[in-house]
Amino acid sequence: MIVYDLSCDEAHRFEGWFASADDFDSQVRNEQLGCPVCGSAKISRQLSAPYVNSGRATPAEPPATRTTSVAGIDFEQMRRKFIDFVMNNTEDVGRRFPEEARKIHYEEEPGRPIRGEASPDEVRELHEEGVEIFPVPELPDPPDQVH
Repeated sequence: MIVYDLSCDEAHRFEGWFASADDFDSQVRNEQLGCPVCGSAKISRQLSAPYVNSGRATPAEPPATRTTSVAGIDFEQMRRKFIDFVMNNTEDVGRRFPEEARKIHYEEEPGRPIRGEASPDEVRELHEEGVEIFPVPELPDPPDQVH
């Protein structure tokens, strides 16, 4: 597992975990990565300090910026479960997503879980308005729309 410091074209910094450098390159090339703040798919790696094994018998005091690491989890299975949960527990509003999210946020409509499409600019505008949304990986077509 490789952990990269990443940034979008709006300079939002975040961390990404990848199986390999090729996996990262593939996801960027296929626009499968999105900024968790604004949804932009224009992602780049940032400089980060590499891990160096010093060979010490006793571990050094962990730095304050240390992050939690995870091993032994089937991340693809977890991604599929997450997508299944989203598909089964949200209403698909399609391209009306920004409009519907605003109506819910401003209590013009009752709150309900929705999903849909929004451009990076629309995602940025929603965040600026304080509308709480979460960009998710590309979802599969609903079963009734698969050919």
